[in-house]
Amino acid sequence: MVTPTLQQEITQLEANFCAALSDPNRLLILYALNEGARNVTELANELGLNQPTTSRHLKVLRERGLVQTVRTGTTVTYHLSDQRLIQALDLLRTVMRERLTYQAGLMEETINS
Repeated sequence: MVTPTLQQEITQLEANFCAALSDPNRLLILYALNEGARNVTELANELGLNQPTTSRHLKVLRERGLVQTVRTGTTVTYHLSDQRLIQALDLLRTVMRERLTYQAGLMEETINS
């Protein structure tokens, strides 16, 4: 049974978490930050993005609480707010990979039939 609490939590999850993860560049930023804290210039250079685009993505991730910042002088360094984010992303990638493998198998069966 879907309780009002579950419905509210799912609505918040979709509004906050899923929207932040809807862009592949933001996912790449999270994986990069999993390797260690970085500033916007380091992330932009590593991912091949321009700095304004990287800053916009970091703003979304920060507003959703997925990354946190530490200011040292004029430098702002970003890091993951919770290491479990990467575990969740890895789990989702595993599910997607298995689903694609299953679908490819169905296509193979159809072609060979």
